Formats: sequence, structure tokens, C-alpha cells
Amino acid sequence: MADVFTKSQRSMVMARIRGRDNESTEMRVASILRAGKVTGWRRHSLMFGKPDFVFQKARVALFVDGCFWHGCPRCYQEPKSSAAFWRAKVQRNMLRDWEVSRQLRKRGWKIVRVWECQLKTPVRFLNRLRAASSK
Repeated sequence: MADVFTKSQRSMVMARIRGRDNESTEMRVASILRAGKVTGWRRHSLMFGKPDFVFQKARVALFVDGCFWHGCPRCYQEPKSSAAFWRAKVQRNMLRDWEVSRQLRKRGWKIVRVWECQLKTPVRFLNRLRAASSK
């Protein structure tokens, strides 16, 4: 089906769409943290890189990366249509993730990045988080 908008109109429409973060995944992480009796975290902290969860006292920034949007090496499948666009988009996201992690480490933060698919094994995720918090 042909698009009813011109290319520039479609771009303008798409630019106005704002996501609501990755709320369901973040809520799953919050429930895992609560079930694991992990305390001292905050969501939506106004710090560089916008970590999903911040452990201020331990100076740990937790990022929960969606497998599609951040290019999980195990799960990511490139879409068949507009493959070049999506390849470039995911590569930009990965580069941004790397730069954010680098900048936060320079500022004395420990970084924990967990893939969405890794939340299927909450014990392993909690062990990684606890190890980073105790260093």
C-alpha cells in the first residue's frame, strides 16, 4: 500500500511520536529487584545518559537494553524491509551506548548493561548487579 504522505510529511509525523520508555521491561526489572530485596535504587534519575536505574550510594548505573533497539548479539534480527535504515539506526544506538558508558566510567560510575533477554534468568542478573555494587 502506498503511503498517503510525502517523504517529508512522513518524517514530520514520525518525529512527533514519543515512546513511553521501555516501561514493561523496566517494570519487570523493578519487580525482580524488589523480589531480590535489592534496595537503594531510583528510576528516571536526571543524569547523563539517562540510566534506567541508578544506585547512587554504590555509584552504579543500570541500563536495560532492548534486544531489538540495541542490537543484542543473540536475539537481534534485522528487519527485511528498510534493512539499511535499521542497520544504521541500531549501529548509532550501539555507538551511543558505548559513549555513554565510557563517559559515566570516566565520572566514577560502574556500569551494568543487561539485555532484555537476560531478564529470563533473574538470579544471574541479580548476581551481576550485586557484584558490581560491592566493588
